[in-house]
Amino acid sequence: MSAKTLSIGTRGSPLALAQAHEVRDLLLAEAAKEGSQLSVDVVVLKTTGDKIQDRPLSEVGGKGLFTKELERALYDDDIDLAVHSMKDVATILPEGLEIVSILEREDPRDAIISEKYACLDDMPSGAIIGTASLRRQAMVLSKRPDLKVTLFRGNVQTRLGKLRDGLADATLLALAGLNRLGQPEIATQVLSTDQMLPAVAQGAVGIEIRSSDEEARTWAEKLNHAETATVVSAERALLKGLDGSCRTPIAGHAILEAGELILRGWAALPDGTQSLASKIVGAPEEAEELGLNLARSMRDELGQDFLDQIEAIGA
Repeated sequence: MSAKTLSIGTRGSPLALAQAHEVRDLLLAEAAKEGSQLSVDVVVLKTTGDKIQDRPLSEVGGKGLFTKELERALYDDDIDLAVHSMKDVATILPEGLEIVSILEREDPRDAIISEKYACLDDMPSGAIIGTASLRRQAMVLSKRPDLKVTLFRGNVQTRLGKLRDGLADATLLALAGLNRLGQPEIATQVLSTDQMLPAVAQGAVGIEIRSSDEEARTWAEKLNHAETATVVSAERALLKGLDGSCRTPIAGHAILEAGELILRGWAALPDGTQSLASKIVGAPEEAEELGLNLARSMRDELGQDFLDQIEAIGA
């Protein structure tokens, strides 16, 4: 393959940069193995989600706030690859763009960070949890309705700063992000997936390209981790079938075990007063269908009253 320069687009947060640099290093390692000449540039773009910090994502446009500037740069040929946290990627992509590679998943679990309390159960009534996630809010309140939840937006460092300033007694972050930043030790309590089911695709990093760019596709596909791609496909199908926006607290986590795909889903009202957990098991090659089937059964079980309440929240 002739000499090539690839441009990677990313958000500018330390975590996003760590992910983009991981992709860069993996691409360069692949090129070295093949004896190919490859240069990789990292291009930092500021997204709307980074600019708006005073409101929940559900109020200002949802997941696309972290991806649309990167996708515009793809359309404009300013970058060749966009690197995303897959939990930020909408379930329906813009025409002409596609996710062609998903890296091996990091630890998908959530972690509690607190300078006051060792675990969620130790927190007294009235303690304040800072989070921007409706899923985490609903899960906390479903377990501990006596706690209070306040809005915490911003990157990992910003949220930790708010915690040090006493704006909350604890916050919740993805363990994957702490691991990628080299800071796993700041987790006070790591919650098992039974204690708190992760966000769909949490811990997974995806690479998006223009569908027409075959050279970018060839390079990006070298980094695809098949097992991660399979389980994330099931989780994203569940999200798409249930809601697909940021208005509904939804969790989904799939694993491959003994040749089967096991997908668990969870949905709730934001205040945690009504929730449903469900599971489906099937063949890995039917990952997307399994996700859609679980979504249909959960919608049927949740009932129209629940769905109407969610629609009212988003209106």
